[in-house]
Amino acid sequence: MPRTTTAAAKPPVSGLAPDAGGRRLPRTLHPVAWWIWALALATAVSRTNNPLLLFLVLAVLGYVITMRRTEAPWARGFKYYLYLALTVVAIRVTFRAIFATGITPRDHFLFSLPHIPTPDWYAGIQLGGPVSLEALLSAATDGLRLACMLCCIGAANTLANPKRALRVLPGALYELGVAVTVSISVAPQLVQSVQRVHRAKRLRAGRSKGLRALRGIIVPVLEDALERSLRLAAAMDSRGYGRAGTATRRSRHATGALMLLGMCGLCAGAYGLLDATAPTLLGLPAMGAGALLCFAGLRLGGRRITRTTYRPDPWRAAEWAVAGCGVLSAVLLFANVGFNAAELNPSIYPLSWPTLPLVPAAAILLAGTAGFLAPPPAPIARPTVPAQRTEEPK
Repeated sequence: MPRTTTAAAKPPVSGLAPDAGGRRLPRTLHPVAWWIWALALATAVSRTNNPLLLFLVLAVLGYVITMRRTEAPWARGFKYYLYLALTVVAIRVTFRAIFATGITPRDHFLFSLPHIPTPDWYAGIQLGGPVSLEALLSAATDGLRLACMLCCIGAANTLANPKRALRVLPGALYELGVAVTVSISVAPQLVQSVQRVHRAKRLRAGRSKGLRALRGIIVPVLEDALERSLRLAAAMDSRGYGRAGTATRRSRHATGALMLLGMCGLCAGAYGLLDATAPTLLGLPAMGAGALLCFAGLRLGGRRITRTTYRPDPWRAAEWAVAGCGVLSAVLLFANVGFNAAELNPSIYPLSWPTLPLVPAAAILLAGTAGFLAPPPAPIARPTVPAQRTEEPK
């Protein structure tokens, strides 16, 4: 008689059991750690205008996102931030070519645009005229720096879960945080809707090019966005969003007054620190008083909101390592130790190839270590294959 055996099915991937090779357990990094890393890297980008360092920052962002992004909807939109960055550079170069400021005898002449005369009160700015290579390169490097900052923010939105970031906000800022989270999630959701509609049109053998195809995509996307907004409004209303609860009118007014005075103190302190001629009281004392008032307002406003957290996000060594490598890279670029500060902002005049300073390059590569310091994301749960029945010979 032939014997029937059942092939052993592999256990589903859960992401909770330790790996046989002793590797780290997959988990999602704390969203605040990613935001600290990205904002610190954007701060480091604001320090330099060297195109070699800026391209190195883009390479580091691409590496970290490739290694540590998840399969969530918001983790698929980094390429659109790259498109936005290219648009920023193109607009900056175009404006520099149109609103030309003239060229010097040492500039390399490229082409000339039709000159449009301007009135006397518009002196100092001319429309059209000769365009030089130095002017376009200067505009391109300025636009590239802004593009890198946008990509840093895009990396934070790609790697960090915006919904989990609500858990760390103070109670007084919870409703504001919900609004910010909804606004941040709009772009990834629209991208996902466009991709879904476009894929459905291709399956139906619809026209994929031209204005008619664009109209066929926009209408379903807007309908999907409206339905999602109605569902979100109903869910927020059922959870009591926007209701004052047990807060009295007096406590709300006191919270608003403390926050307003605290923000005024912070603004006055920042002005005092930036202006050397300002009185001493407008510096650190005003900033400290503003911070205390804001803290008091947050504490008073947070008393009326009671929230519980299901499965709070841990802050472990990986979070300290990721946030620390980003902050350390910014500190190294601002410290001006071990390199010449002029190498961070090379001059276009005379036109020469920029040099790559070793210490700033090492600082940016240090920020790239977040690609393996962060724990790997949890694997996707694939549907298990049903067991196959095989027959063995006698």
